[in-house]
Parts: sequence; structure tokens; C-alpha cells
Amino acid sequence: MLQQRTVVGVLLGSLLASLPAAAQENAPDKSEISFEASLPLVANTNANGVQQSSSINYGFLAGYRYFFNKHSGVELSYGYSRNTQTYGLANGSVGVNNNSDEVLAAYVFRFQAKRWTPFLLAGAGGLIFDPRTVAGASTQVRAGFLYGGGADFNLKKRIFVRTEYRGVFYNSPTFNMTGLDGLDRFTHRAEPSIGFGYKF
Repeated sequence: MLQQRTVVGVLLGSLLASLPAAAQENAPDKSEISFEASLPLVANTNANGVQQSSSINYGFLAGYRYFFNKHSGVELSYGYSRNTQTYGLANGSVGVNNNSDEVLAAYVFRFQAKRWTPFLLAGAGGLIFDPRTVAGASTQVRAGFLYGGGADFNLKKRIFVRTEYRGVFYNSPTFNMTGLDGLDRFTHRAEPSIGFGYKF
């Protein structure tokens, strides 16, 4: 009798111990992290005779997503790039080398399929422009409005390749410099990117 109870106890214990693992295995992955290389492209603007442009430089993008259900989730992302903002003034061009950081939050809607997952996103946040070498220039923060879309392509169960396009609308920086005050313009930054991600 004792032997039977021991066998039943061991079997029940093994079954109960395997339930969390089975539930975890069948549950959809709610979190994702990603790391991408990006190519920020800023639109030229021209107003009041002053043309503003930005050099093309590579950047990177890191993000975390949490999904509440199969389709809806939120994303927090950080992006970094370096560029030169150029202002074509009447007395000559002024170029400001700067580090550009962006911190953005977005709503994400995805369409899950077996091998790939298209998604759309929209949100807002801040862009930080930090001048590197110009005297009289100071760090400036701009509000940014984000939209975009892309797709994740599954490589393994948890590892995927992400390719996406993000666009950000914001006012161009003037770095609080004398002679540039009031020259900020509503502009657009396109951010095509590609990288890898992990689901958990």
C-alpha cells in the first residue's frame, strides 16, 4: 500500500511540476527586444530664404515591446545617430555637428503569421540634439511624432530579423544659437532600419 502511494505521489508530483513548463511553452511570447542599424534621412527645408539640411549618417535603434494580446502592444525605443545640421544664411553657411538621441513610445499593432509578422506603429516622444564642437551652441530637446511599419521574419522559435520604416515629425533644432533663433522649421526624419530581435 505504501509503495502504491509513493508511486502515485511521484507521478502526481511529476505531472504538477510539468504543468508550468507546458503552459509556458504554449503561451504566446509577450515581450520582444530588438537591435537595428538605421539610416536617418532628414528632409531639407527652405523658408524665409534659409535652407536647412542634414548630413546622412548611420545610426542604431534599440527597442522593447510588450504585447497585451495577440495583436496589441506598446514599444519603448531609443535611437542614436550623428549628423551635421547646416543652415544656409545670407552671410554664409553654418554647420553644427551634433549627437542626436531619440526616446519614443508607441502603440504597436501586429498581424501574426507562421513565418513572418507585419506590424504598424504610432506614437510620440522626444529628440535631443547635443552639439559637439560649436561655441555658443547648447543642447536642445524637440517633441517628436512617430509613425511607421515593418515586419519580423522568424529565423528560429525566438529569434527574428526585423526590417522597418519609421518616420518622425519634429521642429528642426537651432541649438539656441544667436543668428538661428526663430529659424526652426517643421521637418521629417525617415529612418529605414534592419536588425535582429528576440522574443521571450
